[in-house]
Amino acid sequence: MSNIYEITGRFLQVQELMESGEYDEEMLETTLECIDCELEEKADGYARIIRNMEATIAGLKAEEERLSQRRKAMENGVKGLKENLLYAMQTTGKTKFKTELFSFNVQKNPAKLVLVEGAEIPAEYLIQQEPKVDTAGIKAMLKAGAACDFARLEQTEGVRIR
Repeated sequence: MSNIYEITGRFLQVQELMESGEYDEEMLETTLECIDCELEEKADGYARIIRNMEATIAGLKAEEERLSQRRKAMENGVKGLKENLLYAMQTTGKTKFKTELFSFNVQKNPAKLVLVEGAEIPAEYLIQQEPKVDTAGIKAMLKAGAACDFARLEQTEGVRIR
């Protein structure tokens, strides 16, 4: 059986033959039927592979989500345990000690910045950014029928397998 590139190539050869005008109707019809049958068989094979890969992708995405949730739960557990230990150490006043396995001490974390809500920040502390394009707004405008010289809607095609 031919691969899809060979099938496409044969179809293009037939198209060139038709454009040249030098062909036998019966032979042309038989050739096109053969090419169509091969293409349909090849398309079925492609569809099987695509469906299998899509199912694998869906399974991988679900597993990624499950693992991400598990990781977040564990991170939250670690954070909670550390907060409980810190509270106990601060409450008892025992902020530094050693055990057979570990050393414990309460330490200062790096200072974090907290912006006062509603306060105006001086311009010298603002970072200027490049303007961002509102692609959704432009697309909505074009779909509504407005004309513009800086953008256009472009319709592409893809294969849908049902």
